[in-house]
Amino acid sequence: MKTIGLKASIPFIVGAAIMAVPPMMQAAFADAASEVVNAQTHAGLAAAAGKIDGVHMHLHHTLNCLVGPTGKGFDAKEMNPCANAGAGAIPDTADAAKKAKLEAAADKAREGIAATDLAMAQKAASDTAAMLKAAE
Repeated sequence: MKTIGLKASIPFIVGAAIMAVPPMMQAAFADAASEVVNAQTHAGLAAAAGKIDGVHMHLHHTLNCLVGPTGKGFDAKEMNPCANAGAGAIPDTADAAKKAKLEAAADKAREGIAATDLAMAQKAASDTAAMLKAAE
């Protein structure tokens, strides 16, 4: 039987240590900045989508990144590209001014999700992307 050395075991040990972190302390490992960038990327993809379903799909991804699994408008049926980055950009952001900008972007994304006209949905997506760029 082959044994695994300590060096090969380190990724498993580190992974187990992170998994053992109590939920209250997991916010310390959250990366709100990457969640905002990821949300911005999906808003841009939504703005470029040629069909309303594509716009809506990517705006759902944007919103999921922003609000996290317990936030307003989170859709568990849609992908959450930020699932491993934290609890959502809004809950992971401590700065009140930045949080307000992210909330406004989330509202704009919800507006795009509710839109039935392609051009209106794309405009909301483009505006969301710009708002998120400004919030970086």
